[in-house]
This record gives sequence, structure tokens and C-alpha cells, in this order.
Amino acid sequence: MDFHRRLEHSSRDGAAYFVTWRLDGSLPVERVAEFWTSDGPKFVECDRLLDAVSTGPRWLERPDVARIVVNVLLSGEHESRYELGAWVVMLNHVHAALRPIGDNDLGSTINAIKGRSAREANLLLNRNGSKFWAKDYFDRRIRDWEADARVVRYIENNPVKAGLCRGITDWPWSSAAKKRG
Repeated sequence: MDFHRRLEHSSRDGAAYFVTWRLDGSLPVERVAEFWTSDGPKFVECDRLLDAVSTGPRWLERPDVARIVVNVLLSGEHESRYELGAWVVMLNHVHAALRPIGDNDLGSTINAIKGRSAREANLLLNRNGSKFWAKDYFDRRIRDWEADARVVRYIENNPVKAGLCRGITDWPWSSAAKKRG
């Protein structure tokens, strides 16, 4: 196990995870320590803050930047680095359900996704050497089919709850929209 800030990350071979990561600066520093924990209710409150997008960058609202993140997510699955379940790219954060494959553990999988998408997005945005993603991420192991169903509903309904669209298939940057088309 490794520790970053207050989050404990552990990885089990063959396990699936609900993972959330956010743009650097998307939450005030004092709120990160208060909310970014493995405690479910605190995570939900933190996610509501992210959905409100009241502070920080909103790079992911740009279709060209959102497309980069989606392409990186899908290419990692295509390259057999992980199995990708439900996912959504919000205005300042990403939720995904994934299962690392082979020698890829959860930490290296998330670091690869964040690293590649940050490089491509910063290049597009002409932001040399700037942090794109916050260093931390939230993860929770998906233990059974019921939990998986809850995670899928949570992820795919996130844009609706945030008021970004009316129905889950209306948000273009999600697995729900990909099912539609």
C-alpha cells in the first residue's frame, strides 16, 4: 500500500475499482484535506463540490480537451492495460470503473492515464510544464455485481445530477453516450 495525503490506496490482482481524479486546482486546498477521503458520504459531498465547479480550472468543458481524455481512456482498454467499465468526463474531474490487467496495478494505471492525457491536453492548451491533474485520486474497490451496478448508475448519472444534461445519454463524454451511438 502507498499513501498520498490522507488517501490509502491498495491494489488487489484482478479487482475492479471505482476511481475519481480531478484537475489540479479544482478544489481549494483546505477542502481537499477535509473531503478527499475514502469515507463514502464525504466523497459524495466532495463530488458535489466538484460538480458545482465554483472554483478552479474547467479545461474539460472544452470538447477538444474532453476528447483527449476519452481517447486516452479508450486506448488504454484497447491496448489491454485495463478493462474499462462505466466512465464520464465532467468539467473538472473524471469518474471511471476499471480493472487493471496483467502487471498493471491500479496506481500505475491511473498514473499512465493521467500522464498521457495531461501531456496531450497541455500541448493542445499551450501550457508548457504546467500541472494538469491533481496528484491525488480517489478509489474504491468494486466488490460484487450490486456494487458494480451502483457505480455504473453513479458514474453515468453524474452529468444529470450536476445539471449538465437531461438524460444520461445526452452527455457526450460518457460511456452512456457511447452505448447510445
